Amino acid sequence: MTRQCWPCFLIIVSLLISTPVWAGKEKWTNEYDGHFRKYSKRYFGPNIDWHWFKAQGIAESALNSKAKSSAGAKGIMQILPSTFGDIQKRNPHFISLTEPRWNIAAGIYYDRQLYRNLTDIQSFQSRLYMTFAGYNAGYGGVLKALKKAPGEKKSEKEWDDVYQYLPRETRGYVKRIVFLKESDLKK
Repeated sequence: MTRQCWPCFLIIVSLLISTPVWAGKEKWTNEYDGHFRKYSKRYFGPNIDWHWFKAQGIAESALNSKAKSSAGAKGIMQILPSTFGDIQKRNPHFISLTEPRWNIAAGIYYDRQLYRNLTDIQSFQSRLYMTFAGYNAGYGGVLKALKKAPGEKKSEKEWDDVYQYLPRETRGYVKRIVFLKESDLKK
């Protein structure tokens, strides 16, 4: 490699390293949009932007209804069979974990349960981000981060206060959802 090419090479390598793999402008399927719309409205009301949950589905499985993790989580929303069983007790009409409609419904229902547990958090955005963090790291993981974050009361804490106390994987997960939501999902 010549001396003149070396700086260009370094710039290209640094860009490749610093750009997340998921930063591309993929065209995501709209096949499941009706389910995301319906269950977002059902569990979060008409004012929530359903694209948040589609972004979560992309982060979980790239909207692959046949996805299965090494831990046994299944479907678009990557739900464990045991978690689906618990959700199904309250929603017996959720027929099958592997059916995209019910997988999406169960995932958004579970998000709603986490969201309800975070009533002390005043900011909608902080509460939603902590909901996604809880989906990934478990509600207990969010509670631990809330305890470590500075501030006397939970109600005074914002996402930025809690973020650094969450596991790296969880921080990346929420960051990815935000990126996807703010990208071209609405196009």
